Amino acid sequence: MVKIQEARHIFLSHILKCFVIGLICWFGGTGAYSQSNVIDEVIWVVGDEAILLSDVEAARLAAGPASNIPPCKVAENLAVQKLFLTQAAVDSVEAQKAEIDASVEAQINEWIMLAGSKEKLEEYKNMTLTQMRQSLYEQLGDYLTAQAMQRKLAGDVQVTPAEVRRFFADLPSDSLPYVDEQVEVQLVMLKPRIAQSEIDRVKAELRDYTERINSGETSFATMATLYSEDKGTARQGGEMDYTGRTALDPAFAATAFSLTDPKKISKIVQSEFGYHIIQLIDRRGDKIKFRHILRRPTPAQADIDSALVQLDSIANEIRKNVFSFEEAAAVISEDNDTRNNFGVMTNVRLSPDGSDYERTPRFRMQELPPEIAKAVAQLNIGEISAPFTMMTSKGQEACVIVKLRNRVKAHRATLTEDFQVLKAVVLEKKRQDIIQKWIREKQKTTYVRINPEWSDCDFQYPGWGK
Repeated sequence: MVKIQEARHIFLSHILKCFVIGLICWFGGTGAYSQSNVIDEVIWVVGDEAILLSDVEAARLAAGPASNIPPCKVAENLAVQKLFLTQAAVDSVEAQKAEIDASVEAQINEWIMLAGSKEKLEEYKNMTLTQMRQSLYEQLGDYLTAQAMQRKLAGDVQVTPAEVRRFFADLPSDSLPYVDEQVEVQLVMLKPRIAQSEIDRVKAELRDYTERINSGETSFATMATLYSEDKGTARQGGEMDYTGRTALDPAFAATAFSLTDPKKISKIVQSEFGYHIIQLIDRRGDKIKFRHILRRPTPAQADIDSALVQLDSIANEIRKNVFSFEEAAAVISEDNDTRNNFGVMTNVRLSPDGSDYERTPRFRMQELPPEIAKAVAQLNIGEISAPFTMMTSKGQEACVIVKLRNRVKAHRATLTEDFQVLKAVVLEKKRQDIIQKWIREKQKTTYVRINPEWSDCDFQYPGWGK
């Protein structure tokens, strides 16, 4: 038993834990949970890890009222998580600090976006951002460590083409994976001219920010929050955690790494994203921690219209076979990511088996920038779109025409067309078989104590009740 205020703290922290780290959580059902009338108690012990009644309650609340999976199943999933953590301690398996830090910041950023501001988030949770980070670090650390342990157990599994063919030989067609529609797209991009007066305006703003910060009127972090157009860092006062030189734009990196005094602000530097001022926070080896403010000059509407007219003329010339789309992309396009590939867009995504990233010309519609997806949806193979505007990955407005190079309609996977997809299915099944076998064996050698009220559950792994 615990005191009411202690129980409330545990209860709320476990709601957060279940929501954040992605445990399998359900709501509803009868059985062990409904029989308990205590505020909180330890219901299971797995190795050195305890599972509280509030863990189960947190899972129920996180899932919502629509689910009807019994609390016993919730508790068992938590127990399986503890098994992985116990083994990870034995094998000295730990999640990487950088991975945990990135996950913590991603979660904090998502909460800030949902709440509307850092201040509203702190008010809503009645915690400072530092306290939230400390709480999340432990919870996400446990989750990522358990994931690392599973990768160690089954990460080296391989499957042969023969295994894939055998697995699907007798599988009913309606059991085959469904492959979403995919498209291959080429583009030609022109960037509207930006007037020198607009560039001068942006530089004047940045000089004004520097003067206000140096005079003590305000802080760099406050100005970044208010004015930086890098939305990913503005919420943190423009701050970026320890970053290596190669991860940054070359011109930006040259200026940032030349800074030595945290009290001084850099000169204005131009990168592929726009114009910046930078403040050093700390240096650790070959990495620096810094703040920056980004401002982007914007083209005038007349210059945007001029680029659209030029692209319309280019599209018509291509349709008349004066030159090809590939030639236009290689010679005219101002998109550095595609011009050396004859305008073909490249998708970098997690491979079907989840083991690595792959480069492919195929995109699911939801993987395309929304403006391009909208244009492509109206095209037949070989057709060229009307010119349109879009925001690039660098946050700049650009004018574009696209050509639909190929479309593969949604379909049930086949061995000839979708071997990698089917291989991933077989590989995942093989990994799950290994993990499930490991769980059953681990139960035999791990100390487990279950509250009698929970011992009669219909477990997936009956070894808990040995």
